[in-house]
Amino acid sequence: MEQMVIEAPVFTVEAAIKAAEFGIHRLELCSDFGEGGETPSAGNLSFLKEKISIPIYVMIRPRGGDFVYTLEELEVMRRDIGILKSLGADGFVFGVLDKKGDVDKAACESLVNQAGGLPCTFHRAFDICKSKDQALEDIIDCGFKRILTSGGENSVDLGLNNILNYLELAGERIIIIPGGGLKSGHIPQLKSTGKLREIHASCKTFRPTESMYFHPNVSLSNDPNAFKQVLTIDERMVIEFLRAMN
Repeated sequence: MEQMVIEAPVFTVEAAIKAAEFGIHRLELCSDFGEGGETPSAGNLSFLKEKISIPIYVMIRPRGGDFVYTLEELEVMRRDIGILKSLGADGFVFGVLDKKGDVDKAACESLVNQAGGLPCTFHRAFDICKSKDQALEDIIDCGFKRILTSGGENSVDLGLNNILNYLELAGERIIIIPGGGLKSGHIPQLKSTGKLREIHASCKTFRPTESMYFHPNVSLSNDPNAFKQVLTIDERMVIEFLRAMN
């Protein structure tokens, strides 16, 4: 049996470099943790491709909020794919829905074609589709290689039984990646299906800032701790997942 893959979403250069050091197999590179991931900068990808050797899949999401995009936003997504592909992206992560809650097949096919053969993952927009069974078939038809899902619920804890069903429905046609609150304790049951090939786990933690000065009156964030901590990755959590996988 081939080795199971662990992918980690990373939002900082520090987390990306440490993830590679700790044994993560693939990165999902994003910006804006607060919005659940948006398109990262070209400079970020370019720098990381010089520093680490594991594959980097890049989030293509022009804004937070819903996944119903205007023609202008879709053009930005197309351009971002072209630019980031030229800088060494190993794959892309995106998803487009229509106003009725179904997969926007025309938009998705256009973006998959723009990726030019690089593997594409349909992200957790899948979890808010109206019909998951139909969405799974549409996503396969569009040419995606993977679906990231928490089982149509807020977390893997709540959607675990649904994920088990999706693994069965998908078969060998597409890779189902459980993610979104995934815990190492979920792995044994998922592995018991014989169909689990990849997982998605942030293993996130925060470290204290190195800043020695804090302005007493000015805050540029709704998060009171935003200037006192930095998002990074927890080596112990990575080790826990690797042990559960293997």
